[in-house]
Amino acid sequence: MRSVGEVDAVNMTLPILYEDNHLLISVKPPNLPVQADASGDDDMLSMLKADIKERYAKPGDVYLGLVHRIDRPVGGVIAFARTSKAAARLSAQLREHSMRRSYLAAARGYVGGSGVMRDYLLKDTKTNIVSISTKDTSGSREAVLSFTRLAAVDAPEPLSLVDVRLETGRSHQIRAQFASRGFPLRADARYGALQPGETVALWGYALELEHPTKGEAMRFTAAPPDIFPWNLFGSPAFDLRGHPER
Repeated sequence: MRSVGEVDAVNMTLPILYEDNHLLISVKPPNLPVQADASGDDDMLSMLKADIKERYAKPGDVYLGLVHRIDRPVGGVIAFARTSKAAARLSAQLREHSMRRSYLAAARGYVGGSGVMRDYLLKDTKTNIVSISTKDTSGSREAVLSFTRLAAVDAPEPLSLVDVRLETGRSHQIRAQFASRGFPLRADARYGALQPGETVALWGYALELEHPTKGEAMRFTAAPPDIFPWNLFGSPAFDLRGHPER
């Protein structure tokens, strides 16, 4: 079974699900950074800006605002703003929790049917590791998510396919909260489930937002790649129409 490997960003075509003068929705592959970082690797923001500049023959710098982030090893649907007005309005939706982000996660073990995880998280900026903390700890931030188990398999190890909806958007939130309860995501090296050569089994399959100028409710989806471990679960991982609306 082929597993998720390193992405080759050279000459990569990034899928664009929607684009107009104010909004661009794309799909981030795993292992591609959203924006430039210390690694110096190609990044999604720079690649999309270069693509817009070429397609529309734009002179000078191209504006493209990053609205939210996805961890480097994680793939999925992501929004960018094509104007500063759109960036401000989309950022407000994010702060007010009206922008909804949903993920598929393959967690080790048998996760309970459904529930809510509510914690306070503290990030160690030196190690880039997030840990469960307390409300009174300086720098801690509340993290809330809801989840529903969609399927489970026994082999090659017990794994649960979980539909996760973020109520808050903290760094490494899903990864840290599931690991703290004994259900680390498969191949998550930072949180106790290392599988060499594989990438953490987390995929942002849906994004719901209000168009920043038209005010229309919009929902964008993208299925995870048809590779291990997603292909262990059959149709629940790929038929996004069958996912529970919560």
